[in-house]
Amino acid sequence: MDPPSRRIAHLDMDAFYASVELLRYPELKGLPVVIGGRDDQQPTFHKDGSRRFARLREYAGRGVVTTSTYEARALGVFSAMGVMKAAQLAPDAILLPADFDAYRHYSRLFKAAVTGIAPQIEDSGIDEIYIDLSKLPDDTLILGQRIKQAVGEATGLSCSIGISPNKLLSKICSDLEKPDGLTILSLADIPDQIWPLSVRKINGIGPKATEKLALLGIATIAELARAEPAFLQTHFGRSYACWLHAASHGIDERPVITSSEPKSISRETTFERDLHPRHDRAILSKIFTALCTQVAQDLQCKGYLGRTIGIKLRYADFHTVTRDLTLSVSTADAATIRHAAEECLRRTPLNQKLRLLGVRVSALSSSSVPQDIEASLQWELPLTVNAH
Repeated sequence: MDPPSRRIAHLDMDAFYASVELLRYPELKGLPVVIGGRDDQQPTFHKDGSRRFARLREYAGRGVVTTSTYEARALGVFSAMGVMKAAQLAPDAILLPADFDAYRHYSRLFKAAVTGIAPQIEDSGIDEIYIDLSKLPDDTLILGQRIKQAVGEATGLSCSIGISPNKLLSKICSDLEKPDGLTILSLADIPDQIWPLSVRKINGIGPKATEKLALLGIATIAELARAEPAFLQTHFGRSYACWLHAASHGIDERPVITSSEPKSISRETTFERDLHPRHDRAILSKIFTALCTQVAQDLQCKGYLGRTIGIKLRYADFHTVTRDLTLSVSTADAATIRHAAEECLRRTPLNQKLRLLGVRVSALSSSSVPQDIEASLQWELPLTVNAH
């Protein structure tokens, strides 16, 4: 079990994407706002200078909700939900397109603010980090308050923090008092504060496992903790059963990993409507070039080169194919990535409509020399359509 002196924090930005948008459009504060519209649904200005925002009821397409404000969540609208379904639940909610460049900017700001106080951080996503506070002399409550204040001053946004002896418990705690929460938990608090919660609150127990546990009469973490390991092993296998038993008792020995190397960097997009490789070639070429450029930018910003270039296609029938090509020299150049990705496309059946396109670079190595991104790429998708 984790030593009592260990202090691990999990910081989660509150409704991050939506909160960034509210900085830009403060008049929307307190309203149900959904992020997930198209670029052509940007706010427009009236003659009197006021802004008009798109509403969910005006949306037509098959996009998904990226995130939503807490007011929209109260109406049943959550991330990964289809926008059309969300429109049925909250037709008058404001709909905004996502601006990932802005979200990455604020992500860098809040992580830099935290690092200034507690440098031992593990990057867990664009809007969340783990922080090892164990070696810092400050009181735990004071540290949590200082970090929250620093994030607020750097970004104008709020965050929620959970602090406990390990990552598993802190991840649960950061969600207990949202938004703008600060929860500190000891191992002695587990029976009162953790065990009454749904098993779904444990990161690593997904919908399928939750459903299977429910069929076995296990709905809460307390019920999971009381289950015999042999009983769990019968239904889930040895490895996952051991983990379930340990997690239900708040046991987690994972360290905060401060320097992890990515295995690949990728970008992909799902289209609003299915696109045909021949009839919609100009649109696809523009998207394809943008994806290659974005991957190149990501590589350069993170200081990596890659040797293996790959593509991902998902057809209208949801069948997915991938192709890749390994170069003789590693690169972070957009034109080189685009050329290699085009070669992968030539080896891919292009005889039916597409719903998703992605570009991936792997076999990464560190780069100390920044490279310029090609300003303009003029190539089009391959003209030859495979007759498979």
